[in-house]
Amino acid sequence: MAKLQSLDPQTPMFAQFKEKTGPIVLANTFVVPKERTEAFLALFGRQAEFMKSRPGFVSLQMHRGTADSRLLMNVAVWESTEALAAAFGSPEFQRMAAEFPDDIVSYPHIFEQIDA
Repeated sequence: MAKLQSLDPQTPMFAQFKEKTGPIVLANTFVVPKERTEAFLALFGRQAEFMKSRPGFVSLQMHRGTADSRLLMNVAVWESTEALAAAFGSPEFQRMAAEFPDDIVSYPHIFEQIDA
C-alpha cells in the first residue's frame, strides 16, 4: 500500500474527515518512481472509475509534473467530506488502495474553495 503522509502534519486528512463541510476539493500529490508510472496510472484509473460511481462525486483530474518530475497530482471535487470519507472507507476502495506498491508516497489534503 502507498505510504500516506500529511501535507499539513497539524491537520492530517483523517482529521479533516471529521469536519462536516462541502463542497470540497481533495488534492492528492503522489511521488511515483519513474519505472512505476504507467502501472500506477492504470491502477489509479480503476480507482477513479470506482470513485466516479460513488454518491457525492463531482469531478476528477490527474496532472503530471513537468520537466521529468516524478510527481502526479489528483484533484477531485466532492459534494462533502462525508461523501469522500464514505467512498474512501469503503471495502472496495481499500482493496484497490492496498494494491499500490510501498514505494509510492501519497500526500492527500482536503480544501475548500475561497473567493479571491
